[in-house]
Amino acid sequence: MKISREEVEHVARLARLNLKEEELAKMTEQLDNILSYVDKLGELDTENVKETTHAFSISNAFREDKVKPSLDQVEALKNAPAQDGESFVVPRVI
Repeated sequence: MKISREEVEHVARLARLNLKEEELAKMTEQLDNILSYVDKLGELDTENVKETTHAFSISNAFREDKVKPSLDQVEALKNAPAQDGESFVVPRVI
């Protein structure tokens, strides 16, 4: 096994996750499968493979900026769950 149940419990505790027994067992198995797969990838011969940040090369994939009309205030507020006629009303967060 690449990861132990104790390690999974430790990571869950750090992430403040309260996992049940069956969830711990399933998570341990799934993480072990993931780490085993990563080990398999490490066995590949990548000596002659060029390092890349993308699967294929794209340069300047942005579209041209075009000015278009936007929603007016009434239209924008129409589907708001709460509004005061001028703006969206959201709960106060402090």
